[in-house]
Amino acid sequence: MRLIFFITALLFTPLFGKEKTVDEKKAELLDFKSIKNILKNDQLEKVVNAKKKALSRVVKKRVVKIEKSYAIPSEEEIWNFLTEYWLVLNVQKLKWDFKKPDYGIHKHFESFLEKMSFLEKRFKILIIDTPLITHFSLPANKNEYIFLLSLPFMRTLDLTKQEISILLFEDFIRMNKGYFKEFVSLKDFKSHLGKTFKKGKFKKQDFIKVHQRYNQFIFKKGFNFQQQFDVTKEVNNYLKGHPEYQSIYFKLLRKINYLVRNKKSYSSYVNIYPSPELQLNWLGRGKKL
Repeated sequence: MRLIFFITALLFTPLFGKEKTVDEKKAELLDFKSIKNILKNDQLEKVVNAKKKALSRVVKKRVVKIEKSYAIPSEEEIWNFLTEYWLVLNVQKLKWDFKKPDYGIHKHFESFLEKMSFLEKRFKILIIDTPLITHFSLPANKNEYIFLLSLPFMRTLDLTKQEISILLFEDFIRMNKGYFKEFVSLKDFKSHLGKTFKKGKFKKQDFIKVHQRYNQFIFKKGFNFQQQFDVTKEVNNYLKGHPEYQSIYFKLLRKINYLVRNKKSYSSYVNIYPSPELQLNWLGRGKKL
């Protein structure tokens, strides 16, 4: 019986191999833990790297946002801000903040511009309750315009929508010629546009001077005779293709000429827009005064 047991043990021992020692088992356990830790650390490193990248993106966005807060708009973007700020500063003088009905002027003028082949032009018409400024075009962003139009002036002349559209069209042409921008754009002001002042002090005075030039041009200087001549001729050239509007233009100029001659409150009109009488003479209509 013992022999049989011995033979059996001898035969089956090579098949199953030698039993592992306690130290070997410990070593295997350590190896498994090491692999597990490596895998765990690898995943942790990926998470850490992902968080670092996300943080980096947040920091970059914040830096860009801060940089933008110090950026001065370019020439194409600065005008709307300057004009609207000037309007706010002069709200008491201009009296534009009052309740008024929709006079239908915007829609009519938009249609008029399209007839003159000026498409995709955006504009605002600000009705002011003072004769201090009768009408004027102010600069805004690219392809945008801001018009001032006096309610007392419209009522005194009893202007029709067609006459108002032609009056605004004159201002539209003036703005396109760049007379106003050229006068108010001082050299120091232009040197700041499109740049940043983060590393230097913001020179507010250079922008204040621009608004001072706004006041000087709008209330005192106005347009010279050569500029008025060029605008008058260009407006008339556009209206030649629409005889009905050309006739209204002549009628409008006669109305204004009569007003500035006979009403003292509008006598300063010619300081801003030289002689409507001369305009009629330039157009060969002086005899009908």
